[in-house]
Amino acid sequence: MDDPVQGDQLKSIVERIERLEEEKKTIADDIKEVYAEAKGTGYDVKILRKVVALRRRDLDERKEEEAILDLYLQAVGEVA
Repeated sequence: MDDPVQGDQLKSIVERIERLEEEKKTIADDIKEVYAEAKGTGYDVKILRKVVALRRRDLDERKEEEAILDLYLQAVGEVA
């Protein structure tokens, strides 16, 4: 790595990663603030997190998982 061009390129990559990591931290802080706002308004943050996670997933995949979960719960006598 004695080549100055590669050194400059590596430095550029590291600096870009550092900037993106800082942006990621800022966004994570913003998300925490929104959840805190929701909690202050009376929303259940645990349920909100589940809603957000479910919305990320494919609808068909979700439906299949829910059907299997229902089947398993019925098998162990948890659902009428």
